[in-house]
Amino acid sequence: MSKLSAPPTQPTVGVGVVIIKGCEVLMIKRGHPPRQGEWSIPGGTQELGETVRETAVREIIEETGLSIANLRLIDVVDAIGKHLDGSMRTHWVLVDFRADWAAGEPQAGSDAAHAEWMTLERIATLELWPETLRIIESALKMS
Repeated sequence: MSKLSAPPTQPTVGVGVVIIKGCEVLMIKRGHPPRQGEWSIPGGTQELGETVRETAVREIIEETGLSIANLRLIDVVDAIGKHLDGSMRTHWVLVDFRADWAAGEPQAGSDAAHAEWMTLERIATLELWPETLRIIESALKMS
C-alpha cells in the first residue's frame, strides 16, 4: 500500500504454507506486491466465508498446482507496518501452516512468478523476511 492509499481500517488475514517434500521446501518468487520479486512460502489472502485451512488449500492449488496433505498450524504472525509519522501503513495477520507434498509438480501460477523445491541450505542463502525463515525452520522441526 502506498502512502497515498487510504490506511487500513482492519487487519487483513494472509495464509502461508510451508510444503515439505523429503528434505526440501517449496519456495515461490512473488509475482505481485507485497514483496514482489522476493522469495517466500506460497500463500495468499483469506476470502470472506472461507476458513484459513480452506484458504491454504486453495492458495496452494492456485499458486503452485500442488496437492497437499497433513496440514498443521505452525504459528500466527502479526505484521504491522507504520509510516515514519506513526500512522498505520499495513496490518496483516499471517496464519502459517506446515503441509506435506501429496502430488503434482510445482507450476507457478496466480501470484507466483516462479516455484521450486529448495534445501534449507539453499533457503539460507536467500534474502528472506526473518519471520519467513523462522516459520520455515519451525515447520522443519515439527514431526
